[in-house]
Amino acid sequence: MRGYFGVGVERISKSMNAGAIFRTAHAFGASFVFTVAAQYQRQMGSLADTSNALEHLPFYGFPTIADMLLPEGCRLVGVELTDESIELPSFRHPSQCAYILGPERGSLSPEMVEKCEFVVKIPTSFCINVSVAAAVVMYDRALSLGRFAERPVRAGGPVENRPEHQHGGPVLRSLDKFRQDPPVGDGFDPEGFST
Repeated sequence: MRGYFGVGVERISKSMNAGAIFRTAHAFGASFVFTVAAQYQRQMGSLADTSNALEHLPFYGFPTIADMLLPEGCRLVGVELTDESIELPSFRHPSQCAYILGPERGSLSPEMVEKCEFVVKIPTSFCINVSVAAAVVMYDRALSLGRFAERPVRAGGPVENRPEHQHGGPVLRSLDKFRQDPPVGDGFDPEGFST
């Protein structure tokens, strides 16, 4: 996949949930993970993070929303079950983004929602566990941005593999058009022109 993504949680109170999210982010190839105003204890979170994600990914612990910093060009995508949210199956994931999820038994803060460029929802009847929600969002990103063979019409796996991407040859551009005299309009007097 092109681009990058990060995954973060706001005001999470159960370190095991954060650890499970970080492990899943590691498995899906996230570039970084973070917490915002969270009660995250790394030792406790590592009990659910059996891949030891924080040894392999940059981790940022922001004390407040005001302290949160993302890479330049990184678009913030909130994950929240509201009427106004974009349904995840209809969402085009940005190539450079960070996903932010809210706490257990709670929602993203209004201040965090305000910072989000997009807010998406998983089309479920009610809220699901935050670590499960994070996994669903990352799976949807991989599914929509990855290069996978098309699904067959009938039940089962693909009949043929997706063809390998073919890189084109070099494109050689000529500078000849810049070496010619510029076109001039009617009535232009080259004698009266001074530089």
